[in-house]
Amino acid sequence: MTPTHGYAVHSSTTAAAPFDFERRKLGSSDVLIDIEFCGVCHTDIHQARNDWGNAIYPMVPGHEIVGTVSAIGSSVTKFKVGDKAAVGTFVDSCRECQSCKDGEEVYCDRDLVLPTYNAKDQNGKITFGGYSNNIVVDEAFTLHVPANLDLAATAPLLCAGITTYSPLKHWKVGPGSKVGIVGLGGLGHMALKFSHALGAQTIQFTTSNGKVDDAKRLGADEVILTKGEGWQAAHAKSFDFILDCVSAPHDIVPYLSLLKRDAVYCTVGIPSEPLRAPAFALAMGRKRVTGSASGGIKETQEMLEFCSKHNIVSDIEMTTFDKLEDAWNRVVKGDVKYRFVLDLKSL
Repeated sequence: MTPTHGYAVHSSTTAAAPFDFERRKLGSSDVLIDIEFCGVCHTDIHQARNDWGNAIYPMVPGHEIVGTVSAIGSSVTKFKVGDKAAVGTFVDSCRECQSCKDGEEVYCDRDLVLPTYNAKDQNGKITFGGYSNNIVVDEAFTLHVPANLDLAATAPLLCAGITTYSPLKHWKVGPGSKVGIVGLGGLGHMALKFSHALGAQTIQFTTSNGKVDDAKRLGADEVILTKGEGWQAAHAKSFDFILDCVSAPHDIVPYLSLLKRDAVYCTVGIPSEPLRAPAFALAMGRKRVTGSASGGIKETQEMLEFCSKHNIVSDIEMTTFDKLEDAWNRVVKGDVKYRFVLDLKSL
């Protein structure tokens, strides 16, 4: 067993506190990663506060993990000690269904995808995430970090990055596409960077005047302020794809009028309340409203290589565990540019 020190939440109303536990014994196909940085995802807060009603306590959050391989199992071939490695939103799946065989493990047909934290593995043990100093993961679910990427700023790519890259790729966004990004936060700023790098005409939607300059810096060809009534009228039926990156409850109906015939509105923010889409707004134009989870292992590695080629990382603010509660509060308020990352090197 591997002694591990981390921070855990013990109820929906308590703050994260120091927590010592043990990782599983290193198996033949496992890698042990000494965690250096872990991104702070809005999902961490939803899960810790039991917003989705599936919390398992004690909970060690964190699924945007990067660090250095410190030990490997006897049959590991893809990693060696000293490699920079990463772990994302899940650490296992059935590996046998069609989705898993297609490299889409996150959509495992048997519903056996194993989240990095707040889940129980096949032995009934709770999975603990990256708010800790190490993690043991099968090499099949471990990712290589390209050498030219800043390690701390790479951490959010393991969730915010792949969660926005995957739908853009799936719906074939590229040159000739007109793409809208709803919300400029942890997810939205990555979506904006990816859409721009993929060659699409990219428009940022925001309610904040203060984010206009940032949106343009990050790659927006145009910024549309969505305050007040009737803002959407001038842009009706002009978008091929809209990616909604907002995690708070909000009205999507105004955006549906912006879609061309057969165009797609995709949500990745996962608000705690259901989205409402009137049938008539969908029928007139044969519009599609869909969602997307984080991508599979193959696509996540592809995303990291894409980031390496285009020099894309997350815009981050570094933080530490003594400031975690403040960081969480700021994430909920949307007061971060644009992703917090925990420094774990001294944990």
